[in-house]
Parts: sequence; C-alpha cells; structure tokens
Amino acid sequence: MPTRPGYRRADLVVGAGNAEAVAWIDRWPDWPQGLLVLAGPPGCGKRHLAEVWRQRSGAPLLLAAEFGQDDPPTLASSGAAAVTAAEDLRSEAALLHLVNLLRERRGTLLLTGRDPPARWPLRLPDLRSRLLAAPLALVARPDDAMLAALAGKLAADRQLVLGAGVVEYLVARGERRYDALAAAIAQLDQHSLAAHRAITLALAREVLTGLRDTIAGQ
Repeated sequence: MPTRPGYRRADLVVGAGNAEAVAWIDRWPDWPQGLLVLAGPPGCGKRHLAEVWRQRSGAPLLLAAEFGQDDPPTLASSGAAAVTAAEDLRSEAALLHLVNLLRERRGTLLLTGRDPPARWPLRLPDLRSRLLAAPLALVARPDDAMLAALAGKLAADRQLVLGAGVVEYLVARGERRYDALAAAIAQLDQHSLAAHRAITLALAREVLTGLRDTIAGQ
C-alpha cells in the first residue's frame, strides 16, 4: 500500500521532546520578531510541524537548497513563508533579504534545520545576528513514550497492522532515533509485503537484525 503521511494537526504525536515546538506552532502568529527557528534531528517531525503551520498560515514552503535571489519578493508577498532544511542554504543574501522584507511587512518566517543557527556556517554578520536573536524551538531525542506513539503513527501512515509486542520490541531493541524507527517501520512494510507475512514479533526481530548487520557492514 502507498505511504500517506498524515500532516494534520490532529496527526501530530506530541511528547516531552517536541511539546515546546508544538506550542510555538500553535501560538502563531504571536511570534516575537515574526520569526521562529525549529531545530531537531532527522525524522523528528520538523516537516510535519512546518506543514501544520503552512495549513494555518497559508505560507509557501521552500527547501533551502532551492531558495535563491529571485524568491524573497514572491515569498514575502504572502505575508508568511517557510524555508526548510536550512543546513542546505545556498544563498545567505537571499535569506537575509527575505527576513528584512517580512519584517518590514510584519509578516512571519519559519526556518527549520537539524541544528540551531549557532551551528550554521553563516558568513553574513547581519543574518547571523538576526537568527541568533530569534526564538528557537528544539525537538529533543525521543523517549520511550514518544517512540511507541510514533511507531503507531508511522504504521498507520502505511496502513500496517503491528502484531502483539512489536511496538514494545522496536522501542526496547531498536536505535533510539526518529529516523531509525522510521527505517525499521519501512523495512517491516517491505518484508511483510514481499513475503506475504503478518508483522509479528518474529518478523520484527529479523528486520532489526538485518538493519544492524547492514550498519555494521558499512
């Protein structure tokens, strides 16, 4: 079955690690300086949060790697914009232009990235100072409750039925990372489909063993 990620607000898995970030999205447009930086590890839900915000604000979303000098006026014209995966930013000048335009128009800007702006290799002093002064919402590493809830969501996105004990096994034995859990669910989906097997505890053991062997061989 095709994967259909749920990107509505109701689909958000909220836990201790992302509660602050969710609260910031919920309080829009009450953002100091009209700017928010959202940072967290791969797979932590930054895209989901950005999509929830887009649905509320009507803001266009653009990958930083595709963001160039011609984009700021168009993005700013909507009064709100999001630039995602900021670690791949190719034009600091364009981002500074967008920040200034939205500030003049009292608009809002959402930036997402793996790391906080303090770790971005920014060369423009004005841009660096603006981003360091902006509110920062960090998504922390997942705890057991978050991993269990996220496993359920990822399975639901793929219309999978996880057998008894599978979620508990993934949480206890899998890598404690958002992206690692997503990879495990994807592998369970593929193995189940290829072998016409239900997703049982035995299959979960096979999949995690295979993932560990793959990582060890790299």
